[in-house]
Amino acid sequence: MSDVIRLLIHAPTAEALARARSNARNLLAAAPGATVEIVANAAGARAAIEGPATVAGETVPILCRNSIVNQGLTAPEGAPTVEAAVLHIARRQAEGWAYMRA
Repeated sequence: MSDVIRLLIHAPTAEALARARSNARNLLAAAPGATVEIVANAAGARAAIEGPATVAGETVPILCRNSIVNQGLTAPEGAPTVEAAVLHIARRQAEGWAYMRA
């Protein structure tokens, strides 16, 4: 079994985004060498854009461009985005990443 931990946390709601941020902090505290991504879509993308700014050291959510466009939102300058959260999730899983829905 490999010691490499790569986890993608899916956050489709505002509540899930809050849980995902907490989960990411907890994982990185327990396994500092882990790689973690949060992908936010639907209401999770809205919460990431309209909510409080990410604090230093916190995992910055990757935003789903489809969700942003469908909700008439604008991503903050420099915010990481992907074309579609579902495609990003599928690609990460194909690469061997673990998936968790927050």
